[in-house]
Amino acid sequence: MVREAPNDSLPNDSGWRFYAGDETQQYINDPANAHPFSLNAIANHDPAVVPYLDAPKGTAWIRDGNRFMRE
Repeated sequence: MVREAPNDSLPNDSGWRFYAGDETQQYINDPANAHPFSLNAIANHDPAVVPYLDAPKGTAWIRDGNRFMRE
């Protein structure tokens, strides 16, 4: 998961981007592959991300089993 500067053209964009980790750069660059979700929906799906949601822009985390490590 990566926190970028929010995109002002997207309502309620937190700047968080969540990836599976196996995407190619070409896949990531295609806007058709991006889908907005509320942070509440993400946190409900995976509560392990909650402690990291206040991290500053430019922060990146990678999951290693049941924990996250700064990338």
